[in-house]
Amino acid sequence: MIIELKKFGTTLISRQSGREAYSALQPLLRDVASEENIEINFEGILTFSPSWGDEVLSPLLNIYGKRLVLKNTDNPSVQATLEILERITEKKFTII
Repeated sequence: MIIELKKFGTTLISRQSGREAYSALQPLLRDVASEENIEINFEGILTFSPSWGDEVLSPLLNIYGKRLVLKNTDNPSVQATLEILERITEKKFTII
């Protein structure tokens, strides 16, 4: 399954909007097969805050582990936030 984050906007900030995005993803995630990867595409994202990322990516990382795959993470805002989240969760993201 591929999730295009730009569907939630190009500026992903605030815990509240992160919670709303995570809730919006729940119906899609119910259909994920047990071996299927969850691919998060950061293409088009301009700003990505730790609070938004913590509300969306941290729970996905806890549930799907290595099956959560991130791509197009070249943006410095995205890279900085992913580093912070890895320190907080003490888990590494799979980035392709």
